[in-house]
Amino acid sequence: MDKNPLYLTNTLSRKKEAFVPLRIGEVKMYNCGPTVYDHQHIGNLSAAVFADILRRTLEYNGYSVKQVMNFTDFGHLTSDADEGEDKMAVGLKREGLEPTLENMRSLADTYIASFLEDIKALNVNSTDTQFPRASDYIEPQVVLIQTLVEKDYAYELEDGVYFDTQQFPTYGELGGQSESEQETGARVEANPDKRDPRDFVLWKKNPDLGWDSPWGKGFPGWHIECSGMIFALLGRQIDIHTGGIEHIGVHHNNEIAQSEAATGKKPFSRFWLHRAHIQVEGRKISKSLGNTVYLRQISDRGFSPLSYRYWLLTSHYSTPANFTWDALEGAHAALKKLHRYFVDELNVDDGLVDTQYQEKFTALINDDLNTPKAVALVWELVKDEDVTPEDKRATLLLFDSVLGLGLNESKDRLAELLKGGGQKLSISDAPENIQKLVEEREKAREQKDFERSDELRQKIKKEGYTIEDTDKGPQLSK
Repeated sequence: MDKNPLYLTNTLSRKKEAFVPLRIGEVKMYNCGPTVYDHQHIGNLSAAVFADILRRTLEYNGYSVKQVMNFTDFGHLTSDADEGEDKMAVGLKREGLEPTLENMRSLADTYIASFLEDIKALNVNSTDTQFPRASDYIEPQVVLIQTLVEKDYAYELEDGVYFDTQQFPTYGELGGQSESEQETGARVEANPDKRDPRDFVLWKKNPDLGWDSPWGKGFPGWHIECSGMIFALLGRQIDIHTGGIEHIGVHHNNEIAQSEAATGKKPFSRFWLHRAHIQVEGRKISKSLGNTVYLRQISDRGFSPLSYRYWLLTSHYSTPANFTWDALEGAHAALKKLHRYFVDELNVDDGLVDTQYQEKFTALINDDLNTPKAVALVWELVKDEDVTPEDKRATLLLFDSVLGLGLNESKDRLAELLKGGGQKLSISDAPENIQKLVEEREKAREQKDFERSDELRQKIKKEGYTIEDTDKGPQLSK
């Protein structure tokens, strides 16, 4: 048995468990990816960094990882359940496009490219990751629905095909939800004819948009998309499934029910891991609150995207974190100091990995990905005068194979980090035309005209300034 086996907190059992894969030496992992109707904000991107740390940790422990992260390009309704408008349709309306499958594909292309660019900037290792689009896997989704219908786990109504949760007694086990809690969270308004409020759509009928099926034209439900892609690319059982904590109550419980019902109740995923929410200035990230932060805004203010990655690693993935610009400034300064030290003080030939520090690091990262203490260990090593520069360099590079802070590229990264944060200034000190734009934007935000607010943000940016919304009002940076 390994001296430091890998332990992960399994949402299914609600406890920390020693990780053992289904097949020796191999891990099948699925990460719930973005719905590609818009740019992804920093909260969404935190899930990709979390999945990257998990993959790097698995590889550090000698596992070969087969990783799949999906793109949802239809069917994800605004309520995350069976109510509201398709998020892709929302994106099409926003951009003045007709609701057609061709336009949905085109819209998705734009925001898939944006997402891939963002995760590359965050040093997410996606070399061997598969990124399937839900719309490319309609056939396996239809086959899966047919299986559920044949096994009497599904029934047809006028508006679609629904999963019968009463036929799956352990429904809601993920997250430990009671039946009353499930019913409280269920969306009954979408279709009062459902047998149970918790029942969810497998196929949504739509005579105007979608694909042909045995139940008429329409499209698969959001939840069946993931199961269909997993079955097609990873098989009927996987080792790890990840996502945000918002997926636990509905999306991931639905995945478990439909997948295990189809396969004879074989455990769908042995481990479920969930990334806690990121807040901005103490509030939930929300366009209606005007506090959405995108990675490009971090870059616009002169910060390296790696500084955001560093900041994420200073809190545990299962703990909610509060993003502030001051906190990012601190993370940026720390990372800049580390890279400068690596370039100036460790410009030596590689030495040997210090075994004592390696054991400490392994114990920390294998303890449910304890990145905060792993980052602290980095600084402990930096200050340790008993370790030679050569051995420090080799040991830090080993640490960074998991942390992904770009130390192996320090000479190139340092120039980016030396830019520092944007120069903050009082709005009253800004040129008069900038002051007027800020004032006009504040009025637009008060009126909840967020489209106009975004337009004014871009005008301000073209003038060489960035503006961010804080609890104390708008903050201007040059």
